[in-house]
Amino acid sequence: MDYQTTVSVDETLEKKEKKAKVFDQKPTAAFIGASWATLLIAMTAYCIGLWNADMELNEKGYYFTILLFGLFSVVSLQKAVRDKLEGIPVTEIYYSICWFSTAAAIILLVIGLWNADLWLSEKGFYGMSFLLSIFSAIAVQKNTRDIQYIDRERDETVD
Repeated sequence: MDYQTTVSVDETLEKKEKKAKVFDQKPTAAFIGASWATLLIAMTAYCIGLWNADMELNEKGYYFTILLFGLFSVVSLQKAVRDKLEGIPVTEIYYSICWFSTAAAIILLVIGLWNADLWLSEKGFYGMSFLLSIFSAIAVQKNTRDIQYIDRERDETVD
């Protein structure tokens, strides 16, 4: 019986050690560059598409606002998820609002495109560039947090 207890304790220690090393590698410069480039390219393509679109100015404003809202909501969501992961307190209401606003941005874009008088290829273009933009924003935010976390951990270990 004693042997089993010792093994369980050792396994528990190993799990804690593995858990502590979750964030021990910085993202590569290539991944950071690719994330930023993808974000800028997707946002620029979306905005150029809006600029050249044959639609009313209020429609263009709607789609541009959805892009900004979507980018802000996914960055907030990624931050809230990461804060919880790192043990930083996040209220459940804020966490829920982040999820709701991210879903709302995507749903509002889908509803807008569904009802828009656009070619199917244009609808696909806006949908794909929007999704690429928000995915890239999440990757950029994650890279930023990874670098800050690792630098902070390194500084605390050195002190």
